[in-house]
Formats: sequence, structure tokens, C-alpha cells
Amino acid sequence: MRLKYIAVITGFIIIMASSCTRTEPVISYGFLQLVLYQGETQPQEHFSFFILAEDEDGFDNLEEVYLYHDREQLRWHFKSDDWMHYRIDGKDWIGTRSITMQDGNLPRGTYRAVLFNKSGESTRRNFTYDGNVSYPFPELSIAGGTYVINSRWPSNRLVCYDNSGNYISTVTVDSLSGSVLQLRLPSSARTAALWAEDEYNFCNAFTNVVPVN
Repeated sequence: MRLKYIAVITGFIIIMASSCTRTEPVISYGFLQLVLYQGETQPQEHFSFFILAEDEDGFDNLEEVYLYHDREQLRWHFKSDDWMHYRIDGKDWIGTRSITMQDGNLPRGTYRAVLFNKSGESTRRNFTYDGNVSYPFPELSIAGGTYVINSRWPSNRLVCYDNSGNYISTVTVDSLSGSVLQLRLPSSARTAALWAEDEYNFCNAFTNVVPVN
């Protein structure tokens, strides 16, 4: 009788253990995108890095991400308190726009991302960035009710901010010069920066803000 009781308990433990099996998180998709920010002497390179992350126990079970460039022995680390989170079409994107180097430009080639959940389970996926900056850094000037954009980039937009520096909207630019009124900027816009984009090379440039009036 005692042996039968022990067998039942053992079977119950096995069933409970199998029902609580820890599973790895999943990186379904991801990308690296180069963004050039206007600097005092030359543009500064930043990578935007985002992954489509999933976990069977829910999004809140995801905890941290490491990004490595093994050839150059570089590592970046960000936790759930630090990453940016966007939910788009029911999918959770997490990442950062702050992958930088203290000195020099970011290396090209293969990067390795490792995603951990709170159970300590992890998954990894490689990403490659070999894009080149094909155009000179753009310029934006606004004075006397007119604007001039010096840009050879395929796509150009103005990113508008209010008096407190809060983002308002993004306006597509059809002409590289003209009247500010023709841009139909929001009435609350006080400053704007130029966002130039090269989709083919996953590369963008972002100028400093200038007053719009």
C-alpha cells in the first residue's frame, strides 16, 4: 500500500514538472538601422536596433537583451526598464535608438542578439548591417518665411516640435525650397528638424532643430 502511494505521488510530481517546462523566448524578426545625428564637427553614428519579441508566458516575462559584435569584441546591454516598446498590429517590438561608439563609427558586419526572459531561458539571432552612407549630410535653414533644404537623400521630412520641445508631427517635403506657409506646418510648431532617409541602405540623417518662424 505504501509503495502504491509513493508511485502516485511520484507520478503527480512528474506531471507537474512537465506542465511547468520552461520555454525559450523567440526573436521573430529584427533590424539594425543607421541614423546620423548632426554633430559639432561631423555626423555622429547611432544604430536603432529593434526586435519582434515573443514569449509563451507573456510579454512581461521578457527581461533583457544583449547585442554583440563578436569580431570587434563589443557588447551592448539593455533591460526591460530601459528598452523602447511599441505594440503594432498585436505584436511587441522592443529595442533602442542608442547603440553608439565613444570613438569612431559603428562597425559593419554581423551582430548577435541574445534575448533573455525572467526564467533565465534565452534565444539568439544574428543580424547583418553592411549599409553605406551614400549622401552628404543634409542641411536645413529657415529664415524670412522661406525654407531651404540642401539634401541629395531620396526622401526628406520635417519633424515638428512645440514650444516645450514636444513632438507634434512629421511633414513630408515635396520641394527642397519655398515658402514655409506652403508646408502647412501645425500652428503650434515652433521648431523643426530635417529627417532624411535612404530606405535602400537602412540609413537616415537627422539635423538639429531650427526655428520655423
